[in-house]
Formats: sequence, structure tokens, C-alpha cells
Amino acid sequence: MTAPKINGIHHVAYRCKDAKETVDFYQRVMGMDFQLAFAENEVPSTGEHDPYMHIFLDAGGGNVLAFFELPEQPDMDRDQNTPAWVQHIAFKVDSLDDLMAAKANAEAEGLEVLGPTHHGIFKSIYFFDPNGHRLELACDIGTEEEMTELRRVAPEMLEEWSRTKKAPQHAAWLHEKARDEH
Repeated sequence: MTAPKINGIHHVAYRCKDAKETVDFYQRVMGMDFQLAFAENEVPSTGEHDPYMHIFLDAGGGNVLAFFELPEQPDMDRDQNTPAWVQHIAFKVDSLDDLMAAKANAEAEGLEVLGPTHHGIFKSIYFFDPNGHRLELACDIGTEEEMTELRRVAPEMLEEWSRTKKAPQHAAWLHEKARDEH
């Protein structure tokens, strides 16, 4: 057997509290175009009765972000065993100017924005959507040489992490770069 050749992500789907509020937020704050909506009373894949609204937003570059509103299910919640900072949706912006403009826009919408945070090869800001999903906007700042080095040490880092469950030091220069620029 041969693994399939994946040609990108068709869409990524999350749950939302209110489909209209979610579309409005992503249009206003994130500049995304509302593409499609599907509504069913039965789930096509399982046949279960579970009315839903499924919305699709253009996340740029052929990427699609989707949400389900499920009015007959218990209120949504997040995984209580995972810190809030872990599960997030990260979007790319083209420049530091774009990142700072996005921060100003989000703050003008009344959102609490964290950052920019310097990650060595990118800078990012963080905030939450009306559903409690953490969003990240990131701008790449790493050089091709830095990216090549990170790709080179990735297998070694993963192997060391698997053995020790401690942060490997193979890319300590990355953290030093971030500290030096603060």
C-alpha cells in the first residue's frame, strides 16, 4: 500500500456558538470572505439527526476555515486538560507592518491582544474569537539559512525530546536571537 499524496488542506473545521456572529467577526477582524454555507438536519456521513449550520471562510492562499453551529448539542467547551495557549489557529500575514495593523484593528474591536511575541523566525500576536478559539497572526522574519538549519536539526531535536521530554538545545540560537531583539 502507498500513502496518498496530499495536495493541501481542503478545510479545517471547528465548532462555533453562533454562525452569523462568527462570520461577522471573521469578516470584520480577520478580513476573510464568507464563501459557503450548508445546513442539514441529518449528518450525511452518519445519518444521525443533528441539525447544523456549516460555514466556510476564505483564509487566503486556497485555505478554508470552517465552523459548525450545533444548536441541539450541549454548550461548547474547550479541552480542560489542555492549556488555553496550546490549541490555536495560526494565520500568516505578509509583513511586520501588516502584523501591527492587524493588532491595531483587533484592539479597535475591543479585543485583548497579546504580543507581538518574538519566536526567533517569526513574530506573532494572539487573541480569542467569540467562540473562545485562540487565534494567532504570524509574520515570518527568519532567513533561509535559519530555516535550513532548523530543518536540519528537527530529527535530532525530536529524538532527544522523545528520550528526555526536555527542550533540546539544538536551536538555542533561536531563543538568543529573540532575546537580543527585545
